[in-house]
Amino acid sequence: MRSNNSPPSIPQVGHGSSSGKLKLVTLGAVASLPFFLAAMQLNGHKVTSDYELTPISLPGASGVVALDYFAYDRSTGKLWVPASNTGNVDVIDESSDAVSQVTGFKTGEVELRGRKITLGPTAVSVGDGVVYIGNRGDSSLCVIDAQTLKRGECLEVAPPSAGPAAAPDAVVYVAATKELWITTGAPPIGVASADKAIQVFDVSEPRHLKLKLKIPLDGSAEGYAVDNQRGLFYTNIEELGKTVAIDVRSHKVIAEWKVHDDLQGLTLDSARGFLFVACGDHVVSLDVAHGGRLIDSLITGPGLDNIDFSSDQKLLYAAASVTATLSIVEVGDDGKFHLKALVPTVKGARGVVAGKGETAYLIDP
Repeated sequence: MRSNNSPPSIPQVGHGSSSGKLKLVTLGAVASLPFFLAAMQLNGHKVTSDYELTPISLPGASGVVALDYFAYDRSTGKLWVPASNTGNVDVIDESSDAVSQVTGFKTGEVELRGRKITLGPTAVSVGDGVVYIGNRGDSSLCVIDAQTLKRGECLEVAPPSAGPAAAPDAVVYVAATKELWITTGAPPIGVASADKAIQVFDVSEPRHLKLKLKIPLDGSAEGYAVDNQRGLFYTNIEELGKTVAIDVRSHKVIAEWKVHDDLQGLTLDSARGFLFVACGDHVVSLDVAHGGRLIDSLITGPGLDNIDFSSDQKLLYAAASVTATLSIVEVGDDGKFHLKALVPTVKGARGVVAGKGETAYLIDP
């Protein structure tokens, strides 16, 4: 979980002399379009300046909005953005940039790092014809119809009085088993999971949530990637600096790797069996099809959060909030990294979701 006040997007990203555009999805009004000059370097790589930043404003926001997870639905071409303390979930059409809203989510005041802030919906996962929303404001899960945007049932994960340690963090649909997996807490900002477990809900009826079981862990889960092909769920254990693989059918941890002490997001190339892990200021490639062997590492700059991989384009996206850069990385059949472009963003921008073609969306503070 990060405190930001908006999310962005990046369409038609190229390299060399070709031009591209960055769509900046912003909560609130934007007065001007910034243009960046290629005046800096990162680890010897020159920042590309061929990208125009085009903002998309999201309505109803004022001040800081605590954004976290957002998701792209390939079947509908929609980007789903839970807008936290606005009490809304914003839905952006990829072809027109038009913004629709699902309104009326509860918000609540919680204490984080010694100060009270208002939170609402912050997590999302695309299911079978529906979209699942996790709400930190009232510790609930809700179901939304992906086509009509009508909200269905909501279920309390924990009493709101249990605080952020028991509230939903990541919400993850596992298609192989028709389950919804929920992590809790906010590990990156020091809020450990209350039960140190993953909650598993039966969603064989997509519009109905039924608690099935809990998977005990030896720490707080942070980040995730799902391999429905092999039936595996990957997550990081925040306190122990390790990455684990969980069998989605037995619900047992079957492998673990000590990757790095500072772990953030995960993403997966399931076709070729490569797992990519964000580690502070760099990303690594693991050959999980062959025991988790470390294949490669690439410096991105510090301040990573959630990263993403486009299986169609074979591109890895990683946004470094401190250096204000987006690394666009080609991944070879051997799992090795080849930096395609280093694109300037804005200070604090982190968290990336791959969209259609060479489009990607990222969170802008």
